Amino acid sequence: MSVAGIAETTQYLTFRLGDEVFALDISKVREVLDFTTVTKVPRMPEFMRGVINLRGNVVPVVDMRLKFGMPRTDKTVNTCIIIVEISIEGETAVLGALADSVQEVVDLEPEQIEPAPRIGTSLRTEFIKGMGKRNDQFVILLDINKVFTSEEISIVKDSVY
Repeated sequence: MSVAGIAETTQYLTFRLGDEVFALDISKVREVLDFTTVTKVPRMPEFMRGVINLRGNVVPVVDMRLKFGMPRTDKTVNTCIIIVEISIEGETAVLGALADSVQEVVDLEPEQIEPAPRIGTSLRTEFIKGMGKRNDQFVILLDINKVFTSEEISIVKDSVY
């Protein structure tokens, strides 16, 4: 979905990774959990912190800081796991996105959203849906379905399920 395709006000859950504010379409978010014990799974990619037990279901947890090339997330009183539902190649998967903190749910009008920046051909930016403008600050709008490659999801699913 392109920014041009965003024609109505959409609600986003904003969260912090370091000094940056990111946002996910609220329709992709199931719930937000306090940080809990994460069980490590051998031979996982570095950004995969492990799995948690969510009401009897095994849910992989991804360190969003590591996924985006930042230092590992440290556990603080604000650290949380955002449970999201993603669709890749017609399959739905549930995973936890580890974030420094959750901010708030915001409404963004179409005119508050700019296209994602074009940064040449070597950097992957297709997972950025757009740049939201709010209170003179940019919010990076993520397309959670494009943050992970199908290969990454396959590795996770094969090792967890």
